[in-house]
Amino acid sequence: MASKIIVAQPTGFVSPRLEGKLIAGKGGRGVFARERVRAGELLVVWGGEVVDGDTLRSMSVDRFRLALQVEEGLYLLTTHEGPADWVNHSCAPNAGMQGQVVLVAMRDIRAGEEITFDYAMSDGSTYDEFECRCGARTCRGRMNGSDWSLPELQERYAGYFSPYLQRRIDAARANGGKASARRLAAERRVGVVTRRS
Repeated sequence: MASKIIVAQPTGFVSPRLEGKLIAGKGGRGVFARERVRAGELLVVWGGEVVDGDTLRSMSVDRFRLALQVEEGLYLLTTHEGPADWVNHSCAPNAGMQGQVVLVAMRDIRAGEEITFDYAMSDGSTYDEFECRCGARTCRGRMNGSDWSLPELQERYAGYFSPYLQRRIDAARANGGKASARRLAAERRVGVVTRRS
């Protein structure tokens, strides 16, 4: 049996079952399934350099718009934009986080379907707030750094949050919900990055 060689791109890995395409709206690009993808399959592994919030804040919007929060105060920035960076947000996603930099299918995905994830699964600060135009029936209308704390999202995305957000969720539950409010207040005091228009 022949081995299949998988080649990582400088920005990360995109499954051979997927392809990046130019699309109208949603940032102009997206990632789509070339063929059927089964629940649990690996879709994307992001790569790049890790920077702190101060460094991220000093960068241009073009540079930090592709950032992925991977830990409290730490962000992964792509070094060369590519298809791994084109996975769009949806309030009704078909993919979720597994660890800090891996995206997997949350359900079976049809050929031709766009791969999306809810940025609330990875973003826990205000660096990437925007008006959402995903069009889902469950659309929240605006993305912000506290969406991860919404009980309905915690239930819907159980098992698909970035580890640092899962720690926040667990701490909030252990403290009767008080930990999340304290964490958000602390972030605002230290001036966590706010996305520029």
